[in-house]
Amino acid sequence: MRIIFTIAHFFKPSNDGRHASQRKDPQPRLEALAKSVTALHQLFGKSQSIINIAQRLAFPANQPQSHELDIVICTTQNNHLLHQLSVPSHFYRHHSTNVEPMLLGFECQAILQSSLGKYDYYCFLEDDLIIHDPWFFIKLNWFTQQTGDLNLLQPNRYEISPNGLVQKAYIDGDLALRVTAPFQNVQEQQQLKGTIMNTPITFNPALNPHAGCYFLNANQMAQWANQPYFLDRDTSFVGALESAATLGIMKTFQIYKTSSEQASFLEIQHFGTGFLGLIGGQVGLAQR
Repeated sequence: MRIIFTIAHFFKPSNDGRHASQRKDPQPRLEALAKSVTALHQLFGKSQSIINIAQRLAFPANQPQSHELDIVICTTQNNHLLHQLSVPSHFYRHHSTNVEPMLLGFECQAILQSSLGKYDYYCFLEDDLIIHDPWFFIKLNWFTQQTGDLNLLQPNRYEISPNGLVQKAYIDGDLALRVTAPFQNVQEQQQLKGTIMNTPITFNPALNPHAGCYFLNANQMAQWANQPYFLDRDTSFVGALESAATLGIMKTFQIYKTSSEQASFLEIQHFGTGFLGLIGGQVGLAQR
């Protein structure tokens, strides 16, 4: 299988920056991006081995689940950290643009569109997201085989920390219906249920479809790119950043996420503790 990943990466320090990409210290952003890129190669690339101790030889491992990867990091106006990135340069390709930083996600869409017909999966990630699950695409493929290409399964984003009131928090909980009502009608979607390894699992219509990423198979990418609104750069969902990541797929597909009881079935780490740290302050901790 061939997979293309596009990553929107931006960093420019600002005194009043509200995003992590605008903080004065570049190290957290560098660490996040390095972890994101290396994880993709380690989880889904072909360079995986198992050491046979008796023979003192390393043999290929996980080859049926390994893939051909292309990673394109999209930047703008030289506001990036790629010259400091501690990963081999052949791990990715740099695509430079001059767009407004919050619109980088649309440039990633253009790259995916130009690659139609060449890949089995077309992916987008913001530069602080890290996959840890080697069965990530197996799960996505299982879901679409069971439910059809019109349904898109989005991962649950989470943050972790050994400190604080909780050690792990999923950060994209339900939004009020009015926020997404102009773009989707979740009341037309059915709750979906399945069984995996004798474990029941529930997929709910996503009241918050945003995850800062998406992963489309070839049929889904072609369908989206064929819509009249594709690449219209509409920023009417929350803001430009959220719209670039989510609005197009929300208009095109019925989006699902696993229920909170099985949130970890398909998940992706959001680097840092910006949301998790709100629990106990701006966000109360519900009683069990």
